[in-house]
Amino acid sequence: MAEEYILSLEHITKTFPGVIALRDVTLQIKKGEVHALCGENGAGKSTLIKVCAGAYEADEGKIVIMGKTFKSLTPSSAIENGISVIYQEFNLIEELTVAENIHLGCPIRKGPLIDQSAMIQKSRKLFEKLNINIDPAEKIKNLTVGYRQIVEIAKAISKNARVLIMDEPSAPLTALEIAGMFDLIRTLKSDGVSIIYISHRLDEIFTISDRVTVLRDGQKIATKNTVDTSMDELIQLMVGRELGKQFPESKANPQPAVLLEAKHLTGNGVQDISFFVHQGEILGLAGLVGAGRTEVAELLFGVKPIEKGEIYWKGKPFVPKSPSHAIKNGIVLAPEDRKRFGNLLHLPVGENISISILSRISRLLVVNKKKEKNIIQDYVKKLRIKTPSTNQLVKNLSGGNQQKIVVAKWLATQPELIIFDEPTRGIDVGAKFEIYSIMNDLVANGKTIIMISSEMEELFGLANRILVLAEGHLTAEIQKQDFSQELVLKYASNLSE
Repeated sequence: MAEEYILSLEHITKTFPGVIALRDVTLQIKKGEVHALCGENGAGKSTLIKVCAGAYEADEGKIVIMGKTFKSLTPSSAIENGISVIYQEFNLIEELTVAENIHLGCPIRKGPLIDQSAMIQKSRKLFEKLNINIDPAEKIKNLTVGYRQIVEIAKAISKNARVLIMDEPSAPLTALEIAGMFDLIRTLKSDGVSIIYISHRLDEIFTISDRVTVLRDGQKIATKNTVDTSMDELIQLMVGRELGKQFPESKANPQPAVLLEAKHLTGNGVQDISFFVHQGEILGLAGLVGAGRTEVAELLFGVKPIEKGEIYWKGKPFVPKSPSHAIKNGIVLAPEDRKRFGNLLHLPVGENISISILSRISRLLVVNKKKEKNIIQDYVKKLRIKTPSTNQLVKNLSGGNQQKIVVAKWLATQPELIIFDEPTRGIDVGAKFEIYSIMNDLVANGKTIIMISSEMEELFGLANRILVLAEGHLTAEIQKQDFSQELVLKYASNLSE
């Protein structure tokens, strides 16, 4: 009966020009349940939650909240009726403080003036409840991706939501932080809050959800009690076929030669870090958000200056003065946030791939269009980028294909060392396997990879060695035969003593 559900999306259909994003989808949410929503990129998950949140208006169907029926919602009416959303793309204003972002649209006032101290104090109490260690007076622009996501969660919770929709909330988080978030979800659940939890990480779905709904190609395939299904069944429902192994068989062939060595590297928030990378290996970097993993990558890529220490590149001293200097010497970085720093979303696929090599394929400032076209088509084919044409705007492609375009852009520069920062963040299981296969083929062909990842299974499945960082220091080097979650967490938490 309808009374059983706090939220019902009934027979929702939504079309865009040339695409049926949702076809007759019905989703019903019980009070106080965690309802997982899964499917490959493009399955319709984001469209469905945007209809629920009032960002999109459905062509057909209705929304029922606590017995009240709506043909459509607006963002404000959705919030008024207890629906709050944490989108995968951040909805924060970088120049404002954490407290100002949390109270955006509903500031605390003292007379005609906004009471900054009261907002900071209220935010601090919320953070204490959530066990979050963030200064409410800090500006958003100074926070890491992981902390920005945490602010988004706190912001949504502050709206007193009856239904909290979480779109890939754990994507930038590490195992310990995910565990803390799950504790918070259980607390909200016990208070009667319903959670719609969207994640590509299927292990999370089995850990936290009560029921799970699978979407494929804009249609609802099934809703299952989580205890009554399995990971293999969910994958088959999602992709419509047997997927096979999660990781390809390793082709890495580390050579004795050291390609890059860092000695006592200091700067950008890290101190006295020494390590080396063999040619042809995948070196994993593990650690909590803020541990210094991305900061090390930025030093190697010339984004930030080195204060102390040395880098040796192919046995010779090397100081990366800028990203362009690093690229010329064969070092590239595929960044954690591909939407902000990896791709030019409003440009076509082809221009994104060729932009890094225009000087190489130009003469007297004129681009050789035939050479450019051949290079673009070659990488689209090699990396199996799914796009209607190379003129398609990157923003219209799935997360997996956007990540492949980042890789294609850098491979076109013919690098020797590729640094992947969270290479599969927000990517579905099928696309993850393709990215893993690309990385595997790169090392098989003599390339070298440094991989930063918050996913333990990813590190264990791909890396030859793992370096663990904590609070800007290198705390351990773990060999493949010794890989274990307990050991990584021990050193990532700086609990080695």
